[in-house]
This record gives sequence, C-alpha cells and structure tokens, in this order.
Amino acid sequence: MSPLPSVQTSRVRAGRPFPLGATWDGVGVNFSLYSRHATRVELCLFNERGREVERIVLPEYTDEIWHGYLPDARPGQRYGYRVDGPYAPEAGHRFNPHKLLLDPYARQVVGHLKWAPALFGYTVGHRDKDLSFDKRDSAPFMPKCAVVDPAFTWGRDRPPGVSWEDTVIYEAHVRGLSMLHPDIAESARGTFSALKHDSLLDHLKHLGATALELLPVHAHVDDQHLLERGLRNYWGYNTLAFFAPDPRLLATNAIAEFKQMVAGVHTAGLEVILDVVYNHTAEGNELGPTLSFKGIDNASYYRLADNPRYYVNDTGTGNTFDLTNAGALRMVMDSLRYWVQDMHVDGFRFDLATILGREREGFDPSGSFLDAVRQDPVLSQVKLIAEPWDIGPGGYQLGQFPPGWAEWNDKFRDNVRALWRGDGGQLPEFATRIMGSADLFNHKGRRPAASVNFVTAHDGFTLHDLVSYNDKHNQANGEDGRDGSDHNISWNHGAEGPSQDPDLLALRARQMRNLLASLLFAQGTPMLLAGDEFGRTQQGNNNAYCQDNPLTWLDWAEAASEAGKRQTAFVRKALKLRRRYPHLRRGRFLDARDGGDGGSVEWLRSDGAAMGEADWNDPEARVLMLKMGGSDVDDGEHGPEHETLLLVVNAGHAEVRFAVPAPGDRQWRVLLSTTAGQAPVLDEGGGLALPDRSMALLASRPVRGWAAPAGG
Repeated sequence: MSPLPSVQTSRVRAGRPFPLGATWDGVGVNFSLYSRHATRVELCLFNERGREVERIVLPEYTDEIWHGYLPDARPGQRYGYRVDGPYAPEAGHRFNPHKLLLDPYARQVVGHLKWAPALFGYTVGHRDKDLSFDKRDSAPFMPKCAVVDPAFTWGRDRPPGVSWEDTVIYEAHVRGLSMLHPDIAESARGTFSALKHDSLLDHLKHLGATALELLPVHAHVDDQHLLERGLRNYWGYNTLAFFAPDPRLLATNAIAEFKQMVAGVHTAGLEVILDVVYNHTAEGNELGPTLSFKGIDNASYYRLADNPRYYVNDTGTGNTFDLTNAGALRMVMDSLRYWVQDMHVDGFRFDLATILGREREGFDPSGSFLDAVRQDPVLSQVKLIAEPWDIGPGGYQLGQFPPGWAEWNDKFRDNVRALWRGDGGQLPEFATRIMGSADLFNHKGRRPAASVNFVTAHDGFTLHDLVSYNDKHNQANGEDGRDGSDHNISWNHGAEGPSQDPDLLALRARQMRNLLASLLFAQGTPMLLAGDEFGRTQQGNNNAYCQDNPLTWLDWAEAASEAGKRQTAFVRKALKLRRRYPHLRRGRFLDARDGGDGGSVEWLRSDGAAMGEADWNDPEARVLMLKMGGSDVDDGEHGPEHETLLLVVNAGHAEVRFAVPAPGDRQWRVLLSTTAGQAPVLDEGGGLALPDRSMALLASRPVRGWAAPAGG
C-alpha cells in the first residue's frame, strides 16, 4: 500500500449495500462498491485541490458488496477507491491498491486524466509486461469522483412521448452543434447549456425533428496517442463513468446543468436520446491502464479469453464488457434507469449492441441484458435503438433484436446510396427499403418504425461529402489515411472535392435532395445527421472521431447561405409533408411488392402499367412510380378527404416522361420535387417529365366545383 495520509479518521458506520455508489441522504453519505474478488476496499477522500486527505476502510462486506456510511460527508466531497486483492493476471485478477479507482456509480467526475506510467497496474517497459507489478501512486494523475445532491426542481417537465411513427431523429454532438452558433454566448458554447438556447431549439422544431440524439455524453478518456498528436477522442466512444456527464460538456460544473438542458428541450416538444457505450470501457486490453473496473474486479466486469490474462475483443477497442455477470449487468441496468428516472432522458441508442446480447455461445435475442430490459417497467417504455453489429463472431444481427427495439438499418443506407449513384440492379431492394424493410422487421409484431433509416451518420461522410468525394481524405487524423471505411458508395460527380462548375454543383445539390427525399418519404424512422439539412462538409474526412475543431463543428454561416437556406427549406417541407400524410409513416407493414392491404400500394412503370417480374429483374431499371392510397387527410378547410400519393422516381441518366395514372374525378398536384426552381407540371396528356436523377411526390384529391384539366 502507498503511505497513508496523516490525518484524523472520520467516523464510519456499517451503512448499507444498496444503493450502490455514493448516496447523500441529507445527513451523511453511504458508500457502496461491488467487488466479488476483493479482499479489502479503502475509500479515499480528497480536498478540492485534489490532495488525498484520508483513507477509510469500508467496514462491511455483504453479498459481494463493500459498504460504509460517513455521517460527516457532504455533497461535493471528492473521493475514489483503492481495492486490494490478488494481482494474478494469468488468473484474471489485477488488483493493485496503489492505483486510485473511479467509482463505477459516480454521478460526477471532476478533473481530467493526465497520462503517466503510474496509471498502469504493471510497470511500463518491464520485461514481464503486465505480469509485473507497479507500486507508484496514480492518484495525482486521476480525475476524482464527487458526491452529488440529486435534488432538482423539475416543475412541469414531462416527456414529450412522441410516438415511433411520428419520430424524426436529429443526430448531433453537443460541441459540434453549438461551438460556432452565433446566437449562443461563447461561455456556453460546446456545453449542455447551449442546447437549451431558443435559436438552436427553434431550428430543430421548424426543421421538423422530434428527437435530439446526442453522441456519447458520459465521462470518457482521451487516448494517449491522440493527445500526443494534438487530437482528442471527440466522439466520446471511450467511456469511463457510465453515470456521470463528461465534465468538458458542463459550463457550470454542476450536473443540474444537464437536467436544465433536458427540461429546455422537452419544453420545445423534443425528446432527448443518448448514444451510450456499454460494450467496452476506456481501460483497453491487458496493456491498458487501471482506472476503474480493471482494478475493482477485472474478472467480473470483463469477458476474458480462455487464457484469462487476455481479453475477448469483440469491440475492436481491447476489451468487452461482460453482461453475463450479475454485477456488471446490474451496473448497466442501474445506469440506464438513472438516466431515465433522474435525468429524464427519453431513450438510448446502443453502440455495438450485438455485444449486449451476446451470451457465451453467441448472440441471443433472449440474452441476459435484452431480457432484463424487456421486462423492466422503466426501460421497456423508452426508445431503444440498437446498432446491430460488432466485429465478433456472428456480429451482424440486423433485424434480429427482440420486440420493443428499433435498429439502425445500414441496408437502407447502402441501397439508397447505390441507387442514386447509378448502380444497376438496385430497384427491387429500393422498393423493399422504402416500405420499411419488412424482410428484416415484419415479425413478432414489430412495426416499420423499428427500421431506423439513415443515409449518413456521424461515422462516415456527411451528405455533402457523399456527393463530392469518391475517396476518403483522412490525412488530418494522422494515420496516413489508413483509418475510416473504404466502402462509402459515394460519387464526386466528376471532380474530387470543391468545385466552381455550376452544372456540377447543381447536380450535387439535386442528388442531396434525392437522398434526403428517399429518407424522409420512406416508411420507418428517419435519422438526419446534424448539418446535412444545409449541406455541411468535413472536407472528405469520413472518420472525424478525433477532430474537435471547425472541421466537425457545424458552420452556421453556411446554414445562412443561399444554398444552405434552400436545402434547409427543402428538408422542412419534406418533413411537413411527412407529418401531413399518414401514407408516409404507416404504423403497420404493407407488402413491399404486390400491393397487399386491399391494393393500397401499387408499383408502376413509367408508362403507367404495373411492374412485372421482368421489370423488377431488369438490372438496368432505374425508374418507377409508387402509388399509395388508403389514408384520409384533413386540409383544415373541407375536413378529412381520401387522398392518394404518388412517388415518382427517376434514378436514371436521362429525362423520363411518366404517364401518371388517370385520377378520374380527382386532381393531381406536385407536392415536392427534387428538381431546382419551378416544380414540374403535368402536361395535357397526363404526363410528368422528370429530368435525370430526380424524384417528385404528387397527391390527388376530389375536384370541388370545377372540372380537372385533362390529365390534371
């Protein structure tokens, strides 16, 4: 053990094993820590300068939980743990009491990690590597936990409770969304305080978003190799404390700031969804640092290989959390409930979620974690979104998550990209994808909204870059371009990157509108990447995880440009139509190809005839019409009217005249098209000419008091 501070010992009582963590009860603080294999746990107290002033042995051990009660402790008290037990890496144990450890249940983390050899449980550079034992004290280099007072006046805050069918997700980063916003005070930019600013919320509301999905906000670690290159882990997929907001996102240094943000977003009618990373931690593999879980109970928290010195690495980050262990599973469930019940968030997007459902024998939709969530009276009622893949065996599980879950649908992304790039043979799958991907989700009562459709996300090209680059340009990441995916399904339309060619720029703008319209008019839950509504760029970087700078921050000046305003107006109108027409957000599946539901859906060729097998199987086919009926729409003037929609798609390389179905006593009108300028109109013969690479949405209603023009 490192030398004990020479100070008076606080009063300590037995306390209680539950709740876990540091709990202020208005009189004192109960401290509780799960560790199945520890032999001794010391609570270390620190002053506000970070100096260790006292160590207290937790006096009780109940059901694998160490606990004690300090009647003299108060909110704001800094603390950490030192945990003793066997240091036997070959048996899976890495206890080292010289290392200060963060409480897995810490509600607040203060300070930042300072990389130093003392952070490692073994002696860095020793010939025996992680089998050696390091006796240096890591406390001077560690952030500290802080006891919090959970009291907060929520007033009339209520979850917006947006139905899945009406949900439109806006994926953003706290810093990226606000760092360059001109209406937000500089002191608040990049923090939770910025997200409740009226200008920002008005933008999201008027755009038509219903949920703000935030990239990880849990306290995380910046990798040493990134800091050495002047970079940082901007995205935050390197969590260390699953109950604590990252201190860099707090303008006020108080966790109440997060609650105030949620209340502000809720007041605007928007939901808050958190991107969470329960599949691994920031401690890496056997050569990684000892910061928390590794030193508290390595063999319980992590999945270990057949040789328990090493870790199962289904995440690609060095370690994998073990949710088949009751203590680890309880921590994750407690964390999720905390963010819902105490912090009032409305849902979660789970990074590499296949890992969360992987049992010893492989992925199981009825695995420990997935079953625990499904039966939980709190968590089963919030939005749950899976990233349904990882790099482990059998890692791709799209469509296999249990009822109650939605999933990121990368098949939608890839098909829509390929169709508008001009790839052949995409039309049959396109029909399936825009009807909600029934092939993947139409089972066990799951609905089309289970398909979270996206064309772009934080990981990969932005929408602007998708139509501006053939190749990734990641040199700024310092990895010689080796990082990031090479499978982008992108097209620069004739020139790599920026261009002054007006024709090329016009085509790129039309293609962005085509991709957006395909997303927003498809069945399922649409997700927009922040800034795509006005065409932001990352200069061809498709892996900007380490770029906390203007490359990734939203350029609100670009949003105010003429091009930016035009594209934003297009998205706003498309989402307004999506809200107005139930045809575009059905709560149940219709058959994607043969009409189903009494003929509510018809697939037509450009000449108006029904699509046949030969048409579907033609690899060069790139045009079709989708006729959708069966819904009443109230225009506010005449009351509910039975309306029919017609989605007209020309993904080919030449103008096509579509023979629009005769409307009888009804009138067709173009609601929205991706063409620039004046919307296309029907000719006297009932035809609609669409230029190459464009689409349009039409609607028909009964004609009132006058005859519809021929073909009109």
